[in-house]
Amino acid sequence: MQFVKGMVVRSKAGHDKGSFFVVLKVENDIAYIIDGKNRNTQKPKKKKLMHLSPTSTVLDEQSMGTDSEILKTLSTFNSKVQSFI
Repeated sequence: MQFVKGMVVRSKAGHDKGSFFVVLKVENDIAYIIDGKNRNTQKPKKKKLMHLSPTSTVLDEQSMGTDSEILKTLSTFNSKVQSFI
């Protein structure tokens, strides 16, 4: 699956394993991801694509307007995961 800007992804490796992020941009085999809290638009995290699992959700530009909007959107994903555990 092709990674694109605005795609919601889940981390498969690292200390943030299992957390959801939004792809800010993709360069070669690296994605810059944000979560609106620890990693905001000013300080995105670099992560290899092989360590990310894509979802079918892609946010539009309007939903990615501010860090608080991203955090709110991702909280629904994180709460769904917690309900299964």
